[in-house]
Amino acid sequence: MTTKPSGQFSFVEALLPQGLGRSGRLDRLSSLVKWYRFEKILARLRSPAGPGRPAYNSLVMFKALLLQSLYGLSDSELEEALADRLSFRRFVGLTLEERVPDHTTLNRFRNLLVEAELLEKLFGELDRQLDKAGLILRRGTMLDATVIETAAARPPSGAAHEAGDPDAGFTRRQGKPGSSYGYKAHVGVDQGSGLIRRVRTTAANVNDTVEADHLICGDEGAVLADAAYHTKAREVLLRQRGIKPRLMRRANKHHPRLPARLKHFNRLIARQRFAVETTFATLKNRMRLCAIRYRGMAKAAGQVLIAAMAFNMRRWVTLAT
Repeated sequence: MTTKPSGQFSFVEALLPQGLGRSGRLDRLSSLVKWYRFEKILARLRSPAGPGRPAYNSLVMFKALLLQSLYGLSDSELEEALADRLSFRRFVGLTLEERVPDHTTLNRFRNLLVEAELLEKLFGELDRQLDKAGLILRRGTMLDATVIETAAARPPSGAAHEAGDPDAGFTRRQGKPGSSYGYKAHVGVDQGSGLIRRVRTTAANVNDTVEADHLICGDEGAVLADAAYHTKAREVLLRQRGIKPRLMRRANKHHPRLPARLKHFNRLIARQRFAVETTFATLKNRMRLCAIRYRGMAKAAGQVLIAAMAFNMRRWVTLAT
């Protein structure tokens, strides 16, 4: 399979009015990120040359998927936006003469990234670039999770084997009627910068505390989380690693009422870890990560990982402004 060249702008494009097709945030992002480092990772997807239409450049496709997450687009909407918006073409590196990848091509490329297990490596590369830019503060890691419903049809009551997505799960939120069916995104967010440093995806019925240890980086000064994450074992382990356990406490059958000092302790933590809620507000309200569009755990985790990368790039632009 040969690769289609990209980014070589034509004479016609050179004659366009200055500023046409530009986006301040996207142009700023283009200048901040060292894209060639991502291209080295994506080069592993290339196949030997063969017959047929040349494939799109892997970096072009990866940038297209980032745009999809930044603007909350479906595959079809992304195809239309790439055909219609000059700023999108400029960002991904497509000229006016080049055909945009269709929605099936975009979907296949995403699946290829998932199958090759490259998304974790791409996320790690972005984390290294953010760290080198001095944006990761390591004062603390704020842990939290949010449910993202799947677009697949819900199974009939009591018929889990007939689920539209066999890897999704049901969950109920305390104090709220009804249930949610889908997945849960677990994140570890850098205190102060608001950057996502760790992300895990599970079925919605997995308890928050199950993934907690995977979200701890080991180089932070403290771990801040609500009472769902507190266990004696975790508190001891964090202290042994030199990390302050800022885990909220809750009453139990042995201590049905929290003493005043623990109530005060909880209030102090709540004031600090409240910032993690803005992460989910941005992902869901601004980037429209309101549904898992694809079936299966691997594809769901892939969608969440790409969204986390897009979120961190969006945050990078904000912090660098």
